[in-house]
Formats: sequence, structure tokens, C-alpha cells
Amino acid sequence: MCELFGYSGDREQGLSNWLMPFRARGGSDNPDGWGVASWNGQYADVVKSPEPGCSSQRFAQLAAGLRTRLAIAHVRKARHPPVAGMLNTHPFAHACCGRQWVFAHNGLVPEVIAWQAVGSLCHPVGDTDSEYAFCHLLREIAECYGGAEHDAWIDRLAGMSERIAALGKFNFLLSDGQMLIAYGHDRMHHLEFDAAQGRRSIVATEALTDDAWQPFSPGELRVYRDGTLLARVAPLASSGGGLA
Repeated sequence: MCELFGYSGDREQGLSNWLMPFRARGGSDNPDGWGVASWNGQYADVVKSPEPGCSSQRFAQLAAGLRTRLAIAHVRKARHPPVAGMLNTHPFAHACCGRQWVFAHNGLVPEVIAWQAVGSLCHPVGDTDSEYAFCHLLREIAECYGGAEHDAWIDRLAGMSERIAALGKFNFLLSDGQMLIAYGHDRMHHLEFDAAQGRRSIVATEALTDDAWQPFSPGELRVYRDGTLLARVAPLASSGGGLA
């Protein structure tokens, strides 16, 4: 089932140490497409293809040479719908709250497609349950999003994530071009560095290196900016709850 990679740092860095092994995950287990979104300004450069990532020369070049402060990547195993195609390849991008948002998902929540229409804010262009879930998340935070200093939208995002996760499996990465937001329903790990090379936080479905990766608590949402953890929301049973 699909895999995710996210990066947030306090300066532009090369990501080959993580993107090269991540690319290898786009093989027999996840052969139905790959995509990378990276930022060097307000808007993301989204490069993707419905071909297997492990054999894509374009992905190899990107993984080896990309330098950025913020990135989201995805390798896909097509589940809903069970076919490859550019419109259904992650990451997806939609506008909300005066910003461009990018989203990638691991899991399966097909019932979300039958939920009440997402309205005029966000229209899925493909057929995946992932993109429908993305639009529901944006609709939920549209009225209260105001940047990292405002907690209300983070709490609402966490609440809607939990509702969608109840439909099946729902792990995702989301960004507004400033923050990296990661939700780990049942399968996500994080790794943080604060050294001479800068402050860096990496999130992935499974560990990509021999470093001391830590698993998310079930249902945990983490918000990073410039490599620093800004907020953490987790269910009461696993963390005591609340906004860190």
C-alpha cells in the first residue's frame, strides 16, 4: 500500500539520502505512479508520473539533485480506483485560504467519496478517495485557517482526520507551502535533526535509513515549520491529548 515521504528544514538541503531509498519503494509493491512536490517559494513544483518510481530515470535525477526546504513525495499502489493514471497520481494540489495546498495519502477510505459534496471550494479532478478526502480537509479548515499561530484550524484538521480515518486507513502529508503536516493513523515514522547542517525533520511511512526513526502514535498529527515541530495533536489514549 502506497508510501509517503515528507521533509521540512530551516535551509535548502539536498534530499538524496532519503529520496533515493524512497524511490526504490516504488517497485513491485507500489508500481502505479510516483510524485514529488517541492517548494522554493509560495507555489510548489509538482513532478509526477504514473510509471513505477524505481525504474523512472526522471525520478532518479530528481532524487539525486533536488535541493529544497520543503518537500512531499509519494509512490502509489492503485487501490481506489485500482488503475494507474496521471489524474490519480499523488501529490494533488488545490487552492484554499489564499494559498496552494499539496496532499498525498496512504490508505483506503472509499466511503469518503459518498460524503456530502465538498462544495465549491475544492473539486477533485481525479477519481481517488484520496483527493476527495483532501477536499474535505480543506473545507473543514477554510473558515479558521490563519497560520501556525492560530490553533483552531489545527484542532479542526485533526478532528476531521480522525473522522476520515474511521472509514478505513488514512495516513497523509499536507502542506500550505510553509508547514509540513503529517497524520499517522496506523503507519508513519518521524526523524528529527538539530545539528551544524541545520534543523531538519523527515517523515516517512517506514524508516528509510539506519537512523533512530520513531513511530507516530496511532492517530497522531504533527505540524512542522522550518524543521521545527510546532504542534502535535494525538488522541487522549496515547498522549494525554491537546495541542503541544
